[in-house]
Amino acid sequence: MATTATMTTTAATTTPNYVKVGAFKSIDLMTVAAAREVSDGDIVFAGTGLPMVAIMLAQLNKSPNAVCIYEAGSVDGRPISLPTSVGDARCSFKAAIASGLADVFGQLQRGVVDLAFLGGAEVDKYGNVNTTGMGKYGLVPDKRLTGGGGNSDINGLARKTVFIMPQEKRRFKERVDFITSPGWRIPKWPTGEMVPKQEVYNKAFRGGPTAVISNMGVFRFDENGEMYLDTYHPEATPEMVKAHCSFDLNISRVSGETELPTYEELDLLYNTIDPEGIFLP
Repeated sequence: MATTATMTTTAATTTPNYVKVGAFKSIDLMTVAAAREVSDGDIVFAGTGLPMVAIMLAQLNKSPNAVCIYEAGSVDGRPISLPTSVGDARCSFKAAIASGLADVFGQLQRGVVDLAFLGGAEVDKYGNVNTTGMGKYGLVPDKRLTGGGGNSDINGLARKTVFIMPQEKRRFKERVDFITSPGWRIPKWPTGEMVPKQEVYNKAFRGGPTAVISNMGVFRFDENGEMYLDTYHPEATPEMVKAHCSFDLNISRVSGETELPTYEELDLLYNTIDPEGIFLP
């Protein structure tokens, strides 16, 4: 693990101690990359799983003033150990508010949430995400997924959304089978024409997905709402990432490799946040 890794700098320097490739897992890099999306002072809406790990890492590292709203109803809790879900009582430790779903979704409706962390089963080139079902949903879906839950509301009402999901060609699609959470371009009823989300949402428009973080890279969206590859993870190449998409991914705007985790970040993840291996195996 990271504690035995060779560091690129000495402890005497102020430069972060980056861990060499191979001394961390892809899930570690996904979590660290997600945590870096949090700005100090952000109000963040988090669901169960890696989003909880990412927001705790951000708060313990470079964004101590970030406020976390857990989906089940607590606001600004500071758990002393990692909750197993958003309904875990530990989410309410030192919380400013401990209420319920209606209250925290009311905060979303008021427009106070800066950033939301969500997962997904499928995503298309416009950032539309499916967590509902695969196949022709109007008939009988080939595969029923976990369902929308609060995914659509959270994504639709937060100013920014970051999706964390594994990458496979069948998951990164030209068009998702069902839109649970709308991206930057969505079909307009009744024609099905893909139009800017703002045109459909009008005054209710707040923003949209700003990043998708996979086990291969970090994706962002251009001025037309189309996905492009920003950074690729170590041991991958832009061409490899593109090959794992079923649409023509734009790799012309790649800025380089994803920044590696530091020793300090991995130490926080495994020795402070999730020593029991609840979400980090």
